[in-house]
Amino acid sequence: MTDSKAVPTPSDKKTEKRTSLPTFYRQVVAELRKVVWPTQQQLTTYFIVVLVFVLVMMAITAGLDLGFGKLMFWVFGGRDA
Repeated sequence: MTDSKAVPTPSDKKTEKRTSLPTFYRQVVAELRKVVWPTQQQLTTYFIVVLVFVLVMMAITAGLDLGFGKLMFWVFGGRDA
């Protein structure tokens, strides 16, 4: 039973030539030239936003850890922390 939509065997795959190192380097440099780099003010703003977010997440995690720790001591009758 032959079907044109059958899964191709490894011999059916076409071989692709690898990119040479100088060509790869030129392509990387060309892509980096297209990048819109942030200004100093944008970079500072992004840094502050990320820092505040991380500090808030640390506070939430520390609060939950403390709360669950106290709850476990209360449930299992350990020393009152």
